Amino acid sequence: MPGQDTRSATSLPRHARQAAIVVGFRRVWPPDPGGASQDRSATQLNGGVIGDRWGSSDQEVGRSYPCDAYVDRPTMEAWRSVGVGARPEVVWPWLVQVRLAPYSYDWIDNLGRRSPRELRALADPVPGDKFTATSGRPVGRVLAVESGVHLTASIMGATMTYWLEPDGEARTRLILKIVSRPPRGLATALCLGDLVMARRQLLNLKELAERSAV
Repeated sequence: MPGQDTRSATSLPRHARQAAIVVGFRRVWPPDPGGASQDRSATQLNGGVIGDRWGSSDQEVGRSYPCDAYVDRPTMEAWRSVGVGARPEVVWPWLVQVRLAPYSYDWIDNLGRRSPRELRALADPVPGDKFTATSGRPVGRVLAVESGVHLTASIMGATMTYWLEPDGEARTRLILKIVSRPPRGLATALCLGDLVMARRQLLNLKELAERSAV
């Protein structure tokens, strides 16, 4: 079938097999022919790098996001998406709360401090605010916000948009698009590192929002 990769994992280049081990949690590239979406990776779509796509549909990869306006000719683009069993207005307060902590692997990027598991009733961020905090230290900067729709920010040389897309009556697609301009030789390593951390962040936000929706 067009777009379907029938090679076994052992026939892949060595760096691709290593990437699958690093990502570990699920196969990102090549796509799983038996998977529900049978999505091709962004590497196949646009000549990107290994690990530049997790959970995102072709439509989500193909659209533009606010972060795209801030980085001219990026050398790395990455998309991460997850379905959330809650409405956007339930997901949004948890996304805003990224201001307090990274919500990823706290033992890696928060010195073991647990990201808050209860909402703190924070006001929406505004451009110029600090984006997040690691170990209690504010980092990054908010660039643009549309309440309930997107949060766009920059941190450590990368610019990103978190986008909330309604998905039916009581579900949301939580989409993260990241763009940056690292040296091309570093793009794959940075993309894989981001994939591991961003995947955990989105899954944590999903779990917390779904718990709030009950």
